[in-house]
Amino acid sequence: MPADLPAVIAATTRWLLRAYPPARGAFSTALAEAQARQAVTVAAWLRYPTSLDASLVTMVGPGGSAHLDRVTGVSPSDTADEDTAWRTWVDEVLTSWAACLLADGRLAAMAAGAVSDSEHVAGSQCDFRRLTKPDERDRQAAVLLRHPDLLAPIADLHRASLLRRLDLDSAEAA
Repeated sequence: MPADLPAVIAATTRWLLRAYPPARGAFSTALAEAQARQAVTVAAWLRYPTSLDASLVTMVGPGGSAHLDRVTGVSPSDTADEDTAWRTWVDEVLTSWAACLLADGRLAAMAAGAVSDSEHVAGSQCDFRRLTKPDERDRQAAVLLRHPDLLAPIADLHRASLLRRLDLDSAEAA
């Protein structure tokens, strides 16, 4: 995997966890982060299927979180973070696609299957179980992060392009 794609994945995961915070406690935080990171990773591998694609996004930049912040009503100044530079590495499309995957287990399984033989996997085993088959603890830890109604404003931004990427039409996905 290109060296800079993890920065996009990390920033996008961080944004999702700030916008849809996990339940209280270190264990819940870790479970929610694992789910968000898996969703963003699958989304990234779908959107940037080759090392060249991933390198290009690193060179031109992913766009940042400004539009997502407006959609959700979050202001970077509302957060306790003094360092907001990470927000420039947030990828709006990845955030939207990850929201779609977190809200729809069937779609998540299809997306994880689609990346299973991608260049990014390259012979390694990837387990996206927390994304595709969350257990009760996972669901309790990430109740906001998996709530379809709460995710809808973000998921709807780029849902159509995700469905096209997975060769689904809207009727089939519904």
